[in-house]
Amino acid sequence: MTTRPHFSLEGAGEPTAAGRFVDVDAIQPVAFVEGLDFRPVLGEQTMVNFVSFQPNTEAPRHVHVEEQIVIVLEGEFEFDIDGEVRMMRKGDVAVVPPWVPHGARTREVPCLEVDVFNPPRSTLLEHARAQREVPADPGDADSAANPV
Repeated sequence: MTTRPHFSLEGAGEPTAAGRFVDVDAIQPVAFVEGLDFRPVLGEQTMVNFVSFQPNTEAPRHVHVEEQIVIVLEGEFEFDIDGEVRMMRKGDVAVVPPWVPHGARTREVPCLEVDVFNPPRSTLLEHARAQREVPADPGDADSAANPV
């Protein structure tokens, strides 16, 4: 066990950006496959992607340089990591290292899951950055306080 406290305000670093709150529902989804919507949230060095699968939807097997951690929030889907296939349900987690083939598909039940990417997933960067730059409606105090 470490002797350094987990919760501390001591440190030598300076913040690299301001913190912010995100309204995920306000993010315009992007779909590379029909029935599969992505809502990426971009941090300084990490991306979280909220993914909703409609029933009978497939994310084809693929690879990428980014490490990916998958967390199921609702529903279920079959997840394939390099040929090992498991049904994942609420609370299940999978870790996909860079360049490992993987894919997913739903059957009759939809699925909401979160992908954590480090570094941020390159194919979602442009969309995530564009969502952050959407000007807030000056008449809506919540939108000014909740940029993506």
